[in-house]
Amino acid sequence: MTTQPQSDSSRPDDIIVVADELDDSPQSGGSLRPYLELVRAPAVFTALADVLLGFFFAYRHLFHWGMAYLPPWGLLATLLGASALLYMAGMVLNDYFDAGVDARERPRRPIPSGRVSRAAAGRIGGLMLLGGVALGWLAIIQAGNFRPGIVATGLAAAVLLYDAWLKNTPAGPLGMGACRMLNVLLGMSAAAEAFEATHYVLAGGVGVYIVGVSLFARREAESSSPIVLAAAMAVMAAGIGLIAWFPSWADEAGLGLALPASKVALWQQFMLLLGLLILYRCLMAILNRGQPRYVQMAVAHCLRSLIVLDAFACLAVAGIIPAIAIFALLVPAFVLGRWLYST
Repeated sequence: MTTQPQSDSSRPDDIIVVADELDDSPQSGGSLRPYLELVRAPAVFTALADVLLGFFFAYRHLFHWGMAYLPPWGLLATLLGASALLYMAGMVLNDYFDAGVDARERPRRPIPSGRVSRAAAGRIGGLMLLGGVALGWLAIIQAGNFRPGIVATGLAAAVLLYDAWLKNTPAGPLGMGACRMLNVLLGMSAAAEAFEATHYVLAGGVGVYIVGVSLFARREAESSSPIVLAAAMAVMAAGIGLIAWFPSWADEAGLGLALPASKVALWQQFMLLLGLLILYRCLMAILNRGQPRYVQMAVAHCLRSLIVLDAFACLAVAGIIPAIAIFALLVPAFVLGRWLYST
């Protein structure tokens, strides 16, 4: 595995953008804006969607009963805070470690532009990482088991490993996928039940999908190989397929879901349609020979679509109300995305 720094195209965490952001208009804003850009604020909501999916999975039975018993919302707030801090720490430390590359490739980023010093970014990222782990361990008091602290610590280690080393190696996409899988498991850790195969199938589906997105984004700033893009799209499709297969797996394992067995086939047909809509932009990028603009728009679309995937999976797990709660995260993601650059 090479240790030579690659261009920004190898950094999928940098390309959470909307089509409106793919222009060269000047940036403006107050003193808060550089820090919001540094943490990629519009992208944080995709991490929160993962935790919500895991949490609603953990307390799915309460929603099946019409919420006659309320889930521990305080615990959810703690886990969301931990996830947000760990995600933002990953974004900040990514810029910290790649300050030299950004000075050449992306001079408008907060650190190379001088709006945030590299030393300050290092302190902010480190404190956020520690804060996320601390909240994870705080959650063990509310959850009644050590799993939230253990998963949060593992996620922090994966984030640091990815930023400091893995992202510039062929294993980078796997590292990013592992971070996302652990993020879903962080939400699942809210309940006392031990992790079983069904937990890993659902969380793994999200992780595999992100591996594909990351692989698709490896060369987003330059022309990408259509063959590599096609392989990445196939990995994304496998992740979507794993999520779609999850209800069947859960039914065989005797796991109670909100989705009746008689509706699983219909739900899976809608998942197929959703997958086609998500991957359509990827196909357009391939047909346009991997031109950067098409690749960037495809990756932005796929990352935003993670919120939709989480919501649709939650529909099967816990029902319509939790699914709507996740889907609503698209609103702040879009609003912030139109104001802030996330690249």
